[in-house]
Amino acid sequence: MWSRVAYTLRETWASSQRNVTLTVAAIITSAVSLLIFGLTLLIQHGFDNLLSKWEGGVEMIVFMQAGATDEQRSVVESALNQQRGVVVDSWRYCDVACSLAEAERLFAGDPVTLDLLTEANIPTQFKVVPAEGTTVQTLRALKADYQRGLPNVLSVELAEEQLDLIGRLQSFVGLYTTGMWISLMLAATLLIWNTIRTAMFARRREIEVMKLVGATDWFIRIPFMLEGLFQGVLGGLAACGALWFINGRWAAGVAEFPVDSGFAALVVTGNYLSVVMAIVLVFGAVVGTVGSGIAASRFLNI
Repeated sequence: MWSRVAYTLRETWASSQRNVTLTVAAIITSAVSLLIFGLTLLIQHGFDNLLSKWEGGVEMIVFMQAGATDEQRSVVESALNQQRGVVVDSWRYCDVACSLAEAERLFAGDPVTLDLLTEANIPTQFKVVPAEGTTVQTLRALKADYQRGLPNVLSVELAEEQLDLIGRLQSFVGLYTTGMWISLMLAATLLIWNTIRTAMFARRREIEVMKLVGATDWFIRIPFMLEGLFQGVLGGLAACGALWFINGRWAAGVAEFPVDSGFAALVVTGNYLSVVMAIVLVFGAVVGTVGSGIAASRFLNI
């Protein structure tokens, strides 16, 4: 058993050394394509952070002054209930804990501002879903009425002021980055495929001898498939290192942007970067294995 494993690893290493140029090219192409793939996931997650406060059909948010009492909030609740079924379909109150959790996403790239927000000074908010058929002009009029006529209202925001621009930017970036990583991933697969084809052609006499002495097709294929797997994994590791570096530099740069720039939410924090790295590694391994497996099966009888 161990002798077969040692033989497989030895043959995989020997095969990769025979095609150093193609191997390096395949690893670099895999790394670049996987890097763009990982960046696409991170960028889309950043846009999701920007849009998170508008989830669930919310199109208007009424921000209350920090520390507003139940009696003061009830005035806004009564005003919203009066519009229910006419302008307002539904609403929900986002309390201090909810507002702090949302701020952690919106100010992920601005730790200074995030540290200043506490339970005592963070504004709470009413998230309003408009009734079907409500026009933008009606919401603008309601916004003006609430800002002027309701006490303890800090501000009112409308989704139409942000959603259109963010949505178009998200679609544009997502479309072109996805096209780039798919194209490069196909190129990486073809390079791995060509590397294995070249290796098998260079060892065609050895393969013929192995078949004559009774070696099975899978026994011959496995070293070549492992070579493709290693190429994909090495490309994935390189992409993960680049993702970690780029995300760190982006987070450091955004921290120096003005507070109201809107870029703070585009920073990815928490465990999501680790999740993306794991996906990149698995994807790289799958691409390398599939590319080499197809080549090993296609050119086994040479």
